Amino acid sequence: QVHLVESGGGLVQPGGSLRLSCAASGNIFSINVMGWYRQAPGKQRERVARILNGGSPNYADSVKGRFTISRDSANTVYLKMNSLKPEDTADYYCWCNAGRDYWGQGTQVTVSS
Repeated sequence: QVHLVESGGGLVQPGGSLRLSCAASGNIFSINVMGWYRQAPGKQRERVARILNGGSPNYADSVKGRFTISRDSANTVYLKMNSLKPEDTADYYCWCNAGRDYWGQGTQVTVSS
């Protein structure tokens, strides 16, 4: 079992920045990939970014060049979001695969003036 807890969401103006954090606990050594998804109101959940063990990141086209995913230990992953746009408004979910998928509870990001 893996437990994921996100933090760092909030309200930010267009063009601003936020950093999301996700701390994993439990059987963390079975994690082979971690990442972030988001779900906007009325839309399907979509993958934002993921990072494999060993550090190879992958991004959705909509966030390339603006978002950066990083992982500084076996159990913590970050999403630095720059140049935020109103269309980035969503609930952001931390995700990992450790034999099966695990999800955090989500953190809300609102980009609005």
